[in-house]
Amino acid sequence: MTERWFDDAAGPVVRPYAMTRGRTRSSADEARLDLIALVIAESPGDGTGGGDAGEDIDDHTLAPEHVDIVTHCRRNPQSVAELAAELDLPVGVVRVLIGDLIDAELVRVTRPVPPAELPDENILREVINGLRAL
Repeated sequence: MTERWFDDAAGPVVRPYAMTRGRTRSSADEARLDLIALVIAESPGDGTGGGDAGEDIDDHTLAPEHVDIVTHCRRNPQSVAELAAELDLPVGVVRVLIGDLIDAELVRVTRPVPPAELPDENILREVINGLRAL
């Protein structure tokens, strides 16, 4: 009798460390992949931005999870937290996979503006009032 450690409905089980090849960090860690950092897919080489993500990603070193991230981000830029939730993967794994995609120049990451760098609300009101006065 063969013992199975998963049930038939679970399908093949891939451990998170296998997806990241045992890595807990990527070379793009300096990109500061916060939970709210937006991941934006780079346009395909022809610059049209169309087509299926799987068609123009011909790098055979990418895992299916890499392709899933690019596919999701081609539809709309998504945060790291959104990608982790949609792909049902731990955030740490998603960060490593995004780092791989940054290295491959398939995605770029933008960070939201910190509140300290936003203009003061009073200044914005004064500008609006000044424009109305014109």
